[in-house]
Amino acid sequence: MDEPEFFLRKAIGWAVREYSKSRPVVVIGYVEKHSQRLSNLSKREALKVLHKRGQVAG
Repeated sequence: MDEPEFFLRKAIGWAVREYSKSRPVVVIGYVEKHSQRLSNLSKREALKVLHKRGQVAG
């Protein structure tokens, strides 16, 4: 999570986003719990689908 490399931070978000399609509540909790360690890019990517569905505030 603390990785400074752009593509690794983006990949973390992509992986979590894929999981959000089947377990949105788990992903929301994960992002909230690790908010201080996740980069803004990772959080944005992770929650992208949930924003579109209106499951989290944008």
